[in-house]
Amino acid sequence: MRLLDIRNLNIELITNDSRIKAVESANFSMRMAEVSGLIGESGSGKSLIAKALVGMLNNRWHVTADRLHFMGQDLNRMSETKRRKIISDNISMIYQEPRRCLDPTSNIFSQLEESLPDYEFSGWFGAKKELRIKKCIRLLHKVGIKDHEKVFNSYPHMLSEGICQKIMIAMAIAKEPKLLIADEPTTALESTTSLQVIKLLKSLNQLKEMGVIFITHNLVSITSWADSINVMYCGQLIESGLTKNIINAPKHPYTKALFDSEPDFNARDINNKQKLYALKGTIPTLQHLPIGCRLGPRCPNAQRACVKIPEQQKVKGQYFRCHYPLTDNWKKA
Repeated sequence: MRLLDIRNLNIELITNDSRIKAVESANFSMRMAEVSGLIGESGSGKSLIAKALVGMLNNRWHVTADRLHFMGQDLNRMSETKRRKIISDNISMIYQEPRRCLDPTSNIFSQLEESLPDYEFSGWFGAKKELRIKKCIRLLHKVGIKDHEKVFNSYPHMLSEGICQKIMIAMAIAKEPKLLIADEPTTALESTTSLQVIKLLKSLNQLKEMGVIFITHNLVSITSWADSINVMYCGQLIESGLTKNIINAPKHPYTKALFDSEPDFNARDINNKQKLYALKGTIPTLQHLPIGCRLGPRCPNAQRACVKIPEQQKVKGQYFRCHYPLTDNWKKA
């Protein structure tokens, strides 16, 4: 049984004048306990997919999907109350800018305690309170925070961004969810703290068999431990497949461009003033999308057929949208 199976997901922003397609015909699936990377430039729609899954988008957004299955249950074909219950018990999300996501008017202990499931505690009031305190302490220790007393009595503005991120992770894993969505969890962190967060997510995946969707624009932070990679560009999932296959033989020119833009520190002939590779042009706005392939105006391989929207293809387990896919003999130098 698949943990997640999404088919033909569309997300539209409703404005006074029109509807803007922010995500178009996205297909996304993952197995139980799998780590799946969702990568792409800022504004490509990565976070929108995650928020649509957990039901966080407001009435300005219109979400449709042919299939939205979680652990074999169709979230589209159930009541709002039942859907919220399933998501609350089984899916957690780590947000960007953790300090802003925490309640500035409550101390950390109150917020961490609120995230604990009630069914784990029984007995009279005093005993339940003591058990909840011990559980909160264990959660902070698990995410690498040793001075729990100081953190318990602190407010978000009194703590560093790295500590707030670890607190967010502690709150997210309190119910031991089947799926953890990490939305750019290392963007605002120092390199050492970033490595600690990734190491923690790795251990949760391995020890708790917790599925992880890691949303990022940093290839280095995900390619070393993700089982699969999904590449987004301008609201479309343009390539998906096993990590090793995509690294060694990407089919889409944009995926290749992402890998080419990363510096190769193992190269012997690297020049300290050498420019990093970048595609020409800029990502188009959703209000003024190009006709046909969305990468067309920037693509180095664009031809006449690219004025038509490419259909999704499958080759050797990789899904991609391109009229002229790359050959298998490409590897990063």
